[in-house]
Amino acid sequence: MDFLFSFFNSIPNAFGQGLIWGIMAIGVYITYKILDVADLTVDGSLATGGAVCALLISMGWNPWLAVLIAILSGMLAGLVTGVLHTTCGIPAILAGILTQLALYSINLRIMAIGDLAVKTKATLAVSVDRSSLLVSSRYIRDMAWNNPLLVLALFVVVVVALLYWFFGTELGSSLRATGVNSAMARAQGINTGRNKVLGLVVSNGLVALAGALLSQYQGSATIDMGRGAIVIGLAAVIIGEVLLDRIFRNFALKLFAAVMGATIYYLVITLVLRLGLESTDLKLLTALVVAVFLTIPHWKGKYFAKSAKMGGSSNA
Repeated sequence: MDFLFSFFNSIPNAFGQGLIWGIMAIGVYITYKILDVADLTVDGSLATGGAVCALLISMGWNPWLAVLIAILSGMLAGLVTGVLHTTCGIPAILAGILTQLALYSINLRIMAIGDLAVKTKATLAVSVDRSSLLVSSRYIRDMAWNNPLLVLALFVVVVVALLYWFFGTELGSSLRATGVNSAMARAQGINTGRNKVLGLVVSNGLVALAGALLSQYQGSATIDMGRGAIVIGLAAVIIGEVLLDRIFRNFALKLFAAVMGATIYYLVITLVLRLGLESTDLKLLTALVVAVFLTIPHWKGKYFAKSAKMGGSSNA
């Protein structure tokens, strides 16, 4: 009984985390599913968005403006990865690793800005009592407008609507064509290098937005807040695709499926933690969840293909 009470009491927070990481998963969806690029920048750009937002809010900036600057910082990180990949000829996965590595040191210095006592800082707190925050986990159970679930749901809807519009434009369509068949897109006169850079910029901007919201939601930005973000993002995308792909065929719905995948992921994490799993085992659990949902389509296709083949043979 205590277990059930504890689990249901944690559900609102799981939904809050799921919506934030769902925005990050949409960013991963753009590179992983649309561009077909393995981008590991996100582990660094999420922390960059959180660090920049926390710093500016602690300095008294308006939280909306702080979030905007955080998004721009993430877009800059994506630009660096894109230039390393397209201009310098570095493979995408290695370019992302290089940018992520550089961002670790940069983030340490960002969070130390304004503190004359230190040159680097691993944690930067933002207090809901002293600063105006867009979202805070303190109000997760309040039946009021300051409930973060309402604000986060609004962010998700706006992000999906903007992306749905963008990918319906000529530029967005050319970006999608680049991911589907880069050689054919080049033959049609599309600048595929520019489109890859643009996709990485948009993707990491969304990831930084998630980092900015997460730092406010949990009350601090930490240097490790983005560690494993790419795995969580992939888990969300894969879970959403496996469970909802047959239902959600519209592009906007596919983006919502990634958000729902992140929410399901955090509900599973919350349930397992309440069953007694140590928090230090979360990375192992994440790896297992991703492996299971990656295996499901393979075995489903294999099973149904074999059933269809046997059915065809018997009818013959």
